[in-house]
Amino acid sequence: MLAKRIIPCLDVKDGRVVKGVNFVNLRDAGDPVELAATYDREGADELVFLDISASHEGRSTMVEVVKRTAGEITIPFTVGGGISHVDDMKRLLRAGADKIAINTSAVKNPGLIQEGARKFGSQCIVVAVDAKWNEEWQEWEVYTHGGRQTTGMKVLEWVREAERLGAGEILLTSMDADGTKDGFDVKLTRAVSDSVGIPVIASGGAGQISHFYDVFEEAHADAALAATIFHYKEMTIAEVKDDLRSKGVEIR
Repeated sequence: MLAKRIIPCLDVKDGRVVKGVNFVNLRDAGDPVELAATYDREGADELVFLDISASHEGRSTMVEVVKRTAGEITIPFTVGGGISHVDDMKRLLRAGADKIAINTSAVKNPGLIQEGARKFGSQCIVVAVDAKWNEEWQEWEVYTHGGRQTTGMKVLEWVREAERLGAGEILLTSMDADGTKDGFDVKLTRAVSDSVGIPVIASGGAGQISHFYDVFEEAHADAALAATIFHYKEMTIAEVKDDLRSKGVEIR
């Protein structure tokens, strides 16, 4: 079994890290380069950098900020937001990214997953999925454009297709749980984890140390991603890891 990972997330808008609740009411959380360096020092296993308004605004990811961030860290670094071509992937990998996260562009053009995996390897391609419960379907729906647009696509069907096309990892965000600090969406995460054979990163809802244990043990997640609790110093990565170790969870 792979050791579990703890991953801070930098949601970046206009060059600053921001955080909201259910994808709205964003507030400033600091400079991405400074925060990245801090998390590297504090023992984060990886870092995720998402340019959250790039797809909505129809522009590419901020390469300069990515380059500066990469220069400050030694841990694996995933970058996403506004990536719609293999050339965009290449540009970001050259700027220092280790993995590329695609969401809106993958839904619009699933062949991009295949193309990216073929060119850079599956381990490099992370398909990010923003999921929200659809009451009518009694199932989760995929959203794009930073959670602004519905797709009519079912999450479980989409993650299986993404894996088939060559995705190496799923970054799964529960829009219902995002920023609430009420805990990860265990039901959603478990459903996705049990549907695919590739690692699943759970995102959205972390508010207490116990939530990390829950998402690993009950939802079978391979990694847990959090933002608010780390950005605002509500708990440290070391505290989370110490708690998990004390409960017998194997972590990096």
